[in-house]
Amino acid sequence: MSLLDRRAVLIAGGAAAAAALTGCGDSKDNAGGTTSPSQTPTTSAPTTTAPSTTAAPSSTAVPSSTAPSTPNTSAPTLTSTPPNWNSFSRSLTGKLYMPSTSGYAAAHQLFNPRWDSVRPTAVVKAANPADVQKAINFARTNKLVLVPKSGGHSYVGASTISNGMQVDVGAIRGMSYSNGVLTVGAGARLYDVHAFLDRYGRSLPTGTCPTVGVAGLTLGGGMGIHTRTYGLTCDRVVSMGVITADGKSHNVSATVEPDLFAALRGSGGGNLGVVTSFRFATIPATKLGFFRLTWPESQAAAVVRGWQKFAQTAPTTSWGNLHIDANSNGTLSIHVLGVSTTGNANAAAAQLESFVGAKASARSITVKSHMEAVKYLGGGTTSPRQGFLAGSDVLKGAMDAATITALIGAVKAAARAKTPASAILDPLGGQAAKQPAGGASWPWRSALGVVQWYSSAQGTNAKTFIANGHRAVRAASAGAYVNYLEAGRVTSSYYGGSSAKLQAAKKKYDPTNFFHAPYTLA
Repeated sequence: MSLLDRRAVLIAGGAAAAAALTGCGDSKDNAGGTTSPSQTPTTSAPTTTAPSTTAAPSSTAVPSSTAPSTPNTSAPTLTSTPPNWNSFSRSLTGKLYMPSTSGYAAAHQLFNPRWDSVRPTAVVKAANPADVQKAINFARTNKLVLVPKSGGHSYVGASTISNGMQVDVGAIRGMSYSNGVLTVGAGARLYDVHAFLDRYGRSLPTGTCPTVGVAGLTLGGGMGIHTRTYGLTCDRVVSMGVITADGKSHNVSATVEPDLFAALRGSGGGNLGVVTSFRFATIPATKLGFFRLTWPESQAAAVVRGWQKFAQTAPTTSWGNLHIDANSNGTLSIHVLGVSTTGNANAAAAQLESFVGAKASARSITVKSHMEAVKYLGGGTTSPRQGFLAGSDVLKGAMDAATITALIGAVKAAARAKTPASAILDPLGGQAAKQPAGGASWPWRSALGVVQWYSSAQGTNAKTFIANGHRAVRAASAGAYVNYLEAGRVTSSYYGGSSAKLQAAKKKYDPTNFFHAPYTLA
């Protein structure tokens, strides 16, 4: 399986139809920091001795809540005495892992093996929200940095930390369904969520990687094939259970602590608290029509122009992401994987071809059931751990000819250097352009789409490709997607016009900056 997006790896028609749908090598929704759009972001990830200050949770990681406006006065008093790990361990329903504990090596692993050398002081495998509360109180009392983990797909390894505590909510994954609403624990993985909902003929708009955690995806926004028809994953949230920095439990919604509710919908994980559960308004699990269109490299610029017009004018029932992939022989592969939520992809494929101004050199049209589509897009029911480097740019509008040429040139340079690399363009618009009831902090409602820069390599050539990609589209970039975190980006580039409100929420709910890391709100 070819991992072309930290969020989504697609296998289409037996070929790598790459994916920026939702992450595997990505996490189609991550959490994190940023570099301002005017900068040339550094794509190198944090050193394997992660900052002692901590890293923010992954796009698939859990956190994204906040601390109460008034710190809990009954909270434990800070002390300089050594942590009483034995007492803490006995208080948990789940399990505490430390470097001397059997199973520690596997307990702290993330999706990307490049973070295996980062060694937390302790890993808490929480069995329930009470364990999360105890972990937060213990970390606060003992002045430990705490980072949450759900799926662990963060591009920058934000859900692990050297010399700190990792709280893994993966075991909090129970699900129930009633009257169109899914209640789910923050540790649930996307494949399991879709399989559960399929029993009721329902679904959710999500990314595609089967092992991404629902929490990280949702808290950062959540793009996928249903984005234009039903909006982002975070737009479907009805309420959330969250533990704030003072260890208090909250159930937030559009009517209960609405400022925190809106902030959590799109701000990314690890900024305001640890979310332990969600209630989602589901969507129908209908058959989907798929198309895959391929053009020769000579048509690359025409395909980008056509895709942009498709993203701007196609019906909200149509979606298609564009893949420009570097081949090892120095050439480029150009294709669009598209979906029609009406179940008939012929019209959508024909419209895209008309915008391109050239018939595809190869095409396939298929119809798939809900679970057939889930497995097709995710490359199966699970995904192996894989290393990668990735980044993103949010396109504020259609790129001009010079920018398109530069974008294609960045991938072409990678191909000549024999660097496995892809530029994956996901469309926005449609329902995603509308603010959901109750509000959300996801800032890119008016954007055309998101470019994901992805390489399964991890060395200098991969970093060069991503840096070249950022430079290529700088004139058209509004910022970056928080679920595609990169080292070296200033945080404000992920939050755009939502920055001021998020800073206010941070000050109100986490006044002591308990949840702090290189990729979190200050």
